[in-house]
Amino acid sequence: MRGLRRRRRIIRLLLTENIQAPDPRQYCQVNHTVPLLALYFDGESNMRVDFRLSRGSFHALMAILGTGSDHGWGPVIEALVFLFWLASGTSYRVVSRAFAMPRTTVHRAVHKTSRKVLSLLPQVVRLPTEEDFPLVGSIDGCHVRVTPPAEDAACYLNRKIFHSVQFQAVCDHTAKFIDVFIGFPGSAHDARVLKNSPLYYQHRYPPPGFCLIGDGSYPCLRQPIALMTPFRQPVHKNLQVRFNSHLSRARCVVERAFAILKTRWRSIFLKALEVDVLYVPEVIACCTVLHNICLTNGDLLEPEADVEGDAEDHPQPAPQGAICGAEDRQRMAMMCLVPDHNYA
Repeated sequence: MRGLRRRRRIIRLLLTENIQAPDPRQYCQVNHTVPLLALYFDGESNMRVDFRLSRGSFHALMAILGTGSDHGWGPVIEALVFLFWLASGTSYRVVSRAFAMPRTTVHRAVHKTSRKVLSLLPQVVRLPTEEDFPLVGSIDGCHVRVTPPAEDAACYLNRKIFHSVQFQAVCDHTAKFIDVFIGFPGSAHDARVLKNSPLYYQHRYPPPGFCLIGDGSYPCLRQPIALMTPFRQPVHKNLQVRFNSHLSRARCVVERAFAILKTRWRSIFLKALEVDVLYVPEVIACCTVLHNICLTNGDLLEPEADVEGDAEDHPQPAPQGAICGAEDRQRMAMMCLVPDHNYA
């Protein structure tokens, strides 16, 4: 009875003072005094420092995702939250304080936006069409640091003695990704990752008459896909040395693509991701989508000096059922030879 009388007194007091109940729609009103939001809404400030995308790249992203919404914070605010989380690699608690919104809302915005960006993967990261040829690709693998699950930690321990997942990528001559395959544990060899990728077992790329180029951790293949790799070290013939030099210069574009990606998203690629390991492939795929959108819009970040590439895995023989491409490699090497030239 005492509690009931107290509630009645409070209600009478509210009615006497003419205090209105808060409007529930104010929960999703944008607070323009938040520094990160003020930076975006002023229309001029450089967004790259906090969000790692230029303003033009962000507008291009939103043009694809769409900005219409009938409830919640809306796609723009949710995208800003997601990009800040990617750029900082910090916890949802820190992001919630940065945007002055509940932590559960930040979690929902990050995962909702990542699913939307991931849906752009077939549209933005795609293999070339016949109109794009002659265009081949360079393939390589990258280890992305993760916090492994306790029960399977050994599977994610790679040869460099840290836990990771494998990120296989093919890029074109402009350093844009045209195919990605993500998620194998770090203990898997690059050749095993390739063998289990759709690119390999579905014979998706390259078309007949073209070949991919890779480093010495991959086998030299003719079928089911054409993959050209350098002659194994040590090489003593000038023919092999010259071919390896040409191949290395052509292949370095994929290393540059990885370096640009790591420079833009340092917090994702240069320290262990503190998210569920099953969510890691989605995060990495989103980074590749954003990478291609940025390059399309001229938003280029030059690789920084402290961003290093991954060392090559030990060579592996061709998978069972595959046809070796050693004869094709020898024929290509002969084409690189200049008669009567002194290579000494």
